[in-house]
Amino acid sequence: MPAYHSSFNEYPDMRLVGNLAILPVKTKFRGPAPTADPNEADIIDETLDLFRANSLFRNFEIKGPSDRLLIILILFVSDCLAKLGSARTTPTQLEATKTLNTLAVDNFPIPGDATFALNAHYAPPPSRTDAEYLRGYLTQVRQELAARLVEKLYADGTGKPSKWWMSFQKRRFMNRSLGTQ
Repeated sequence: MPAYHSSFNEYPDMRLVGNLAILPVKTKFRGPAPTADPNEADIIDETLDLFRANSLFRNFEIKGPSDRLLIILILFVSDCLAKLGSARTTPTQLEATKTLNTLAVDNFPIPGDATFALNAHYAPPPSRTDAEYLRGYLTQVRQELAARLVEKLYADGTGKPSKWWMSFQKRRFMNRSLGTQ
């Protein structure tokens, strides 16, 4: 059975930086990301929907630039769950929000950097301006993804993260990690 791919691969008029898609996002965080229609699903919704299914796969065939963004976001969700799972005590929703927001804005490698884990599959940004734009976009998307992940983890109202999500904390998509832990 093949992995699930991004439905945004066919998105019209998509901006590319290197070979990574810059897609609209429904967000409350400031940044360079284009704004998405609030009534439609965006790449972050898709990432959260496909994370658990895709994290079971060791191989992932890249079918377009949106798949490259999906891979980065799935690996970030995996790192977020690992970060929460490594805490000494079970974090409350507020503690999880603070921890994941800090993780989202921490300095991280982008495609083209020597320490980026998946450089073989990503083209580097063509200019320094594009690299800064990509870093700003990924920071904004990571912040929004972390915020929505916390909402999903603590949706049951018990004050503890969902065991159905936390069971994926040790599982590695494509046996990789972004190393942001």
